[in-house]
Amino acid sequence: MGAPKQKWTTEEEEALRAGVDKHGAGKWRTIQKDPEFGHCLAARSNIDLKDKWRNMSVSASGQGSREKVRAPKSKSLALVPFTSTPSASTSLAVAQEAQPTGSETLKGQQEAKSPLMYNAVIMEALSALQDPNGSDVNAICHFIEQKHKMPPTFRRVLTSKLRRLIVQDKIEKAPNGYKLKDPSFAMKTPTPKSRLPQTSSFNRAADAAEEATMTAAYKIADAEAKSYLASQAVKEAERVSRMAEETDSLLQIAKEIFDQCLRGEIVSMA
Repeated sequence: MGAPKQKWTTEEEEALRAGVDKHGAGKWRTIQKDPEFGHCLAARSNIDLKDKWRNMSVSASGQGSREKVRAPKSKSLALVPFTSTPSASTSLAVAQEAQPTGSETLKGQQEAKSPLMYNAVIMEALSALQDPNGSDVNAICHFIEQKHKMPPTFRRVLTSKLRRLIVQDKIEKAPNGYKLKDPSFAMKTPTPKSRLPQTSSFNRAADAAEEATMTAAYKIADAEAKSYLASQAVKEAERVSRMAEETDSLLQIAKEIFDQCLRGEIVSMA
């Protein structure tokens, strides 16, 4: 399928570029047969032309050294199906998919709530319910959600927060759920609303900085995962493109053999 690999000359590259401009990418055999370029590309096979054009295209677009992006372990990566040769609409869809949505940004802000805030509202709920046999998780969660706007994940993490408060010796397990270990602690524990006016400007700034940091970290992790998906989609597109080009080359060879058979020529297969 061609001479041994040799370094491409400037004349060959210019001929290949002019041939693609005239006949289009993928028409390698047609470019080789064109008398305008054939004498410059005689020492190259159609596979050589295909590989060289791909390298020239990647170098021109500045994507020759794409870095492999590591995806976070918490993300599950879905395979991108390909049923035909990729088009411009496929690339546009991948690019749009990589943009964070407003709901995802809101989710990151909600998940950045301080654990101290959770502990305060739990203690407030237990002091208000004051059930001597204890209050169950559903009752505590219902009370908190009635008074405060909590993220959707709060119910899922409430049990772990209650267990941590038990370890910290602030609440105890009761027959029907949880209750304050020391009833007088409710008088000493400020609610989130009463605590906010007493917070110094330094603490408010620190809380805002912490929330912004956690939100930014979530956005970065989400962007890395989408970037990884996009890079996988590009690799798959290149693989499908190579398969299409090789199939086109085989069809050209088969057509030539068929034409020779129609003319009554003897075809020998090496």
